[in-house]
Amino acid sequence: MDTFRTLVLLGLTFMFNVSGAQEFQQPYKYKGDGIDVVDVPYVPTPDEVVFAMLNRAQAGPGDIHYDLGSGDGRIVIAAARDFNVERGVGIDLDPQRVKEANANARTAGVTDKVIFVEGDLFEFDFSEATVLTMYLLPEVNLRLRPIILDDLKPGTRVVSHAFTMGEWEPDAFDNIDGRHIYYWMVPAKVEGEWRWTVSGTDYRAVISQDFQKISGDVLKNGTALPMQYGEMKGYDIRFETRLRDANGRVSAMLLEGTVDGNTINGTMYIDGESTEVTVRRVN
Repeated sequence: MDTFRTLVLLGLTFMFNVSGAQEFQQPYKYKGDGIDVVDVPYVPTPDEVVFAMLNRAQAGPGDIHYDLGSGDGRIVIAAARDFNVERGVGIDLDPQRVKEANANARTAGVTDKVIFVEGDLFEFDFSEATVLTMYLLPEVNLRLRPIILDDLKPGTRVVSHAFTMGEWEPDAFDNIDGRHIYYWMVPAKVEGEWRWTVSGTDYRAVISQDFQKISGDVLKNGTALPMQYGEMKGYDIRFETRLRDANGRVSAMLLEGTVDGNTINGTMYIDGESTEVTVRRVN
């Protein structure tokens, strides 16, 4: 038995343990990078978990919802019927599941808002999603992770039933009767050097990024101090440090704002005093 097949079988065993005594149905398959076929067993998501996933994502009017490995369509249908998303798309490689999902959509009366597509997740463009849900194996999640981070807009809400995204730590976690739900918000990319000026004083931030966490140094007139805390929430950035003036006095500094490409529009606070700032990435 090859290594990948062994990993898949181990994943199936773990999925069965975390999902309770549910009946496994016909698997659906995804190709993925360098892998001919990835078998992912179809296990229906319980209704209470469906609700919790969509509730955690704060799905609602205006959202474009995609469900990867949509099975019988229950998550997409619930998003349209119960959360009133603008549009829902389910993707599955199993034509029987797609047929079943379309029938369920007709029964639920939501065919004007949802569509189910037969396709390979790794070849399908779901970049317009504002809410993304999935119930897949860890190996598949990891293969999807760079696509999610690179192709989806910052602020897109991602919810996974049962499995994580490896080193990308979730922003939130829920336990629904022993079933785990993981939530992430896609962060804007802010790594690099940023500069701004306040009252003739030059500031510079050299930022490193690890998913939603940011770190680095903040420099005031060339004197560097490390960030004490930094995070991204979609387009929103926030970091804190301690600044030292020419007399050696230390001041608490907080910068928070909204990222727009190579610009941050926000507010800088020093010892409680606030100043509106425009911060620009220089490299």
